[in-house]
Amino acid sequence: MRVVLVGPPSRRQRLQALFTGGIDVVAEAASLSAARAAGHDADAYLLVANVADDEPLVESLTARETQVLELVADGLPNKLIASALGVSDETVKFHLGSIFGKLGASNRTDAVRRALRRHLIPL
Repeated sequence: MRVVLVGPPSRRQRLQALFTGGIDVVAEAASLSAARAAGHDADAYLLVANVADDEPLVESLTARETQVLELVADGLPNKLIASALGVSDETVKFHLGSIFGKLGASNRTDAVRRALRRHLIPL
């Protein structure tokens, strides 16, 4: 798959994009319209936001929050996370709310993305 990275990608983001399998980065562009105007032929355009995910957290994640986030990253739903940790669904929801707040995330996927960028959980 031929991909154009749109936005200000860092070296780490480029490497992650390349090693996710079958991706050939053919160009980088400041905007989608600039990529198209330059005639970059691609199967997809990967938009890379310039997010300040490298800023330190106001409050760090607890060990339990990190466990929950790792299980979320593995794709487990709340019920399976609760079962794996021996807690209730409500406790998992409580931890997720705390995680979202600390990371500034709006949902599970965003929380995992932000945690990966900050190296809070392993790839």
